[in-house]
Amino acid sequence: MLREEIRDQAIRRGRIGHSQTRLDARGKVTGETNYPGDIDIEGQLWMKLRFSDRAHARIRSIDTRPALDVPGVHAVLTAEDVPVNEYGLVTKDQPVLCGPGSSIPGADIARSYMDCIAVIVAEDEEVATRSAQEVQIDYEDLPAIFDPERAMAPGQPQLHADQARNILSHYTIRDGDMERGWERAEVIVEGKYHTGMQEHAYLQPEAGLSYIDEQGRVTVCVAGQWIHEDLWQICHALDLPEDQVRVVYPAVGGAFGGREDMSIQIVLALAAYKLRKPIKTIWSREESILYHHKRHAFSIRMKWGATQNGELVAAEAVLIEDAGAYNYTSSKVLANATVCATGPYSIPNVHTEAYAVLTNNVPCGAFRGFGAPQALFAAEIQMNKLAAALGMNPIALREKNVLREGSKHPVGSVMPAGVSLPEVITECAKASYWEETGAQEWREKEKRTNGKVNSALRRGRGFACGYKNIGFSLGYPEECWATVELHGGSQIERAVVRQAGAEVGQGAHTVFKQMAAEAIGISPEFLEMSYHDTAETHNSGSASASRLTFMAGNAILGAAERALAAWQDEERPAIATYQFQPPRTTPIQTETGLSKPNITYGYVAQAVEVEIDVETGLIRLVEVFCANDVGRAMNPNLIEGQIEGGVVQAQGYALMENLVSSAGMIQNPLLSTYLIPTVADIPEKVHSIILEYPDPLGPWGARGMAEMPMIPLAPAIVAALHEATGVWFDEIPLTPDRVVARLREHGVGA
Repeated sequence: MLREEIRDQAIRRGRIGHSQTRLDARGKVTGETNYPGDIDIEGQLWMKLRFSDRAHARIRSIDTRPALDVPGVHAVLTAEDVPVNEYGLVTKDQPVLCGPGSSIPGADIARSYMDCIAVIVAEDEEVATRSAQEVQIDYEDLPAIFDPERAMAPGQPQLHADQARNILSHYTIRDGDMERGWERAEVIVEGKYHTGMQEHAYLQPEAGLSYIDEQGRVTVCVAGQWIHEDLWQICHALDLPEDQVRVVYPAVGGAFGGREDMSIQIVLALAAYKLRKPIKTIWSREESILYHHKRHAFSIRMKWGATQNGELVAAEAVLIEDAGAYNYTSSKVLANATVCATGPYSIPNVHTEAYAVLTNNVPCGAFRGFGAPQALFAAEIQMNKLAAALGMNPIALREKNVLREGSKHPVGSVMPAGVSLPEVITECAKASYWEETGAQEWREKEKRTNGKVNSALRRGRGFACGYKNIGFSLGYPEECWATVELHGGSQIERAVVRQAGAEVGQGAHTVFKQMAAEAIGISPEFLEMSYHDTAETHNSGSASASRLTFMAGNAILGAAERALAAWQDEERPAIATYQFQPPRTTPIQTETGLSKPNITYGYVAQAVEVEIDVETGLIRLVEVFCANDVGRAMNPNLIEGQIEGGVVQAQGYALMENLVSSAGMIQNPLLSTYLIPTVADIPEKVHSIILEYPDPLGPWGARGMAEMPMIPLAPAIVAALHEATGVWFDEIPLTPDRVVARLREHGVGA
C-alpha cells in the first residue's frame, strides 16, 4: 500500500463512522481534568445558601444581623439585593431569593423546601455554612398541598395566583370517534399506573466559581447544559446586558437533564456582581439531592381496545404529572408525555387528557427521556396486556399496529419521514430470544443457587419499544450555530471550529470534531475546537432532547460548506458562521390536540431476561438486548456507551431508585439511602444493536439516540415478571417490599 493511501485511510478513520478515543478521556481517567469544583482563584470567598424551612409560607421578615456577626462573614444577600427577582427556563415563575423587598409580586412566598432565602459569603466554607444557620426568618405558615390529584380539586390551597386549581398545563387530544371505537373493540384492557420521582445522581454535585474578568464581565464557571440559556437568565435577574456577563463550562460531571434549570448560576453571579470578588461554592451530595429538580412522578389511567385479530381501535388515557412548586420544564415534559401516551402505534380513535399540577413538593423538570419513559411505561404495559388477553405474540401485535412511514399520528399530522420502528422491532426480535431457535431451551434452564435448584427463582422475558422526539418540540424555537475558520496559504493548514454544544459526558465534543473533519475534508489533528464559552461562540441550544449530534452536525456542515466556498474565492482566512434552523413545529391545539409536534424521532426496542426470587422480591436483570436506529453511527463506541449507560440508569429507575418525599421534604437525600445501581447490580450482558436507517434531515443521515435506551426498559421488565409469575406490576420502582406485597396479593410465593 502506498504511503499516501495509508495517510488517506488514517485521515478517514479520524472522521465519522469510526470509533475514535474521546478527546477528554485521558484527562478524566488520570484526574488532570478540572471540573468546576477543582478551580480556585487567589482571594476567593465562599458562598452558602439558606433554604426555606417551610414547604409553604409567607416570609414576613429576615434578620441578617446574627449571620453578619459571625467572624469572617462578608455579606448576606436577600431578595431586595436582586435587581429582577425572578427566573425560570420556560416561565419566570420562581424568585431567585424568596423574601420581602422585591418588586416581583409573590416573591415573598416560599412554595417548597427548595426555595432559597439568603446568600451568605464568607472567608471559607465552614464559616459560610455556620452563618447560614444564623439567618433569622419570620414565617407565616400557609396551607400546603402535596397530592396532585387533590390539588386540582376546588377549595385547595393555591400556589400561584394565575394558575386556577393549581393546573399548570392541560393538554387534550381528540381523534376519531370514541363511541365507534369502543363498539369495534372486542378485547379491552385497563390499568392505573404510577411512576416515581428519580434523582439525577450525576458524579459532581453543583459547584462553581464566579468573578469579574479582565474585561469587567461577571463571569460564571459552572457545569450546565446550555451556556447561552444560563447567560440569558443571569442577565435577566441581574438586569445586565449580555456583553457584561460571560458563562464558561469547565468539564461537566454528568447532567441527564438535571443541569438544565438554574441552581447556583444566578446567585454566584449576584454575589460576584455585588462584592466584585471571586466567589466559590460546592454543594454536598445531600444538598444536591435536596435542592435540584427531579424526574416527574406520574399517575396514569388507561383503557385500550382491540379486535380479536389484534387491530388497535380505541385508546383513552388520563395523565397527571406532579410538577412540584414551579414550572421548570413541567409544561414541556407533559406535552411530550401527551404525544407519547398512546405509544408508537396507529390508533384511529384516541382521547387523551393530560395535566401538570402544582404542589408544594420539590420541583420536577428535565430528565433523560423527558416524559416519554413515564407515558410509555403505561402504554407498553397496555400492549403487553393486550397481547396476553388476545393470546398473541407481543412482537406480532406491535408489528401489526406500529407507526410506519406515512402513518398519521393521533395529533393529526403525518409522521416525519424516516420512520424505522418496524425495522427496529424486527431486528431486536431477531437478535434476542424472541426468534431464537434455542428459546425453548432457555425456558427450561434450571434456576440454581450455589449449584442447587432454587424453587423460589423464576425467569421470564419481556419486550417493549418506544420513540421520542429529537430536537425541541411543539413550537419551541429551534436553532444551532457554528463558525468555521480556515487558515493557510495554497492549502488549508489549520481550521478553527466554534460550537457551543455542551459536553456533559456523552462524548459530544469528540463527535463534533469528527464531523468538522469530515465536513472540511482534513485530518482532525489540524482542527482547533472552541466550546463552552459564551464569549467565543453563538447559541447551540441545550444538550438535551437527543439533539446535539443532529443540530450541531447540521450547523457545522453548513458553516464548513460556506467557509470552503469562501476559500475557493481566495479569502484568507476564510470564515463563515451558519445558523441551522430545522422545519418549524407547532404547539398542541387546546381543544383537539392537533399539532405538528416534532421534526423527527429516535426509535428503540428492547428485549430482557429477568430472574425474580418470589420469596424475597429481589429482581435480577440478567440480559438486555437494545436495538437503536441511530441513522448514521458517527462513533460506534460512544453509541455503545450511551446504550449501556442508558440501560443501567433505566434499571435503577425501574427497580431500585425510590426517592421518598413526605410533606414536601425528601427523606433519603444520601446515596446510602437512595440507592442507584452499582457494578454488583448491572445486567450480565447488554447487547447493543446499532441500526443505521438514515434520517432525511440528519447530518450524513444521523439521528439522536442518547435518551432512547432509557425509555422501554421498565415495561419490558414488567412483561418479563408477568411471564415469570403471572402477575402484572403497575408501579415503579419495583422495590422488594412492593414486589412481595403484590405477589402475595395474587397468591404467589411464601
